[in-house]
Amino acid sequence: MDKKILEIMQRVFQLPDLTVECSQANCEKWDSLHHLNLIVELEDEFDTEFEPEEIAEMKSFEAIKSTIQSHM
Repeated sequence: MDKKILEIMQRVFQLPDLTVECSQANCEKWDSLHHLNLIVELEDEFDTEFEPEEIAEMKSFEAIKSTIQSHM
């Protein structure tokens, strides 16, 4: 799962060297539009839908991973 999340984040943010340390606080490309694109890609890949509250909290790789795990 880690690899797939990272691949999606790298593609959405167009940063091939992005790591699991990536968060909204340290990634300048992580704006509101990219955040929505990321959520759509994650929902498609993991065949789930996130609640608005979850989407608002998904501000780092670890938060994304945790949210996806809670849906499985």
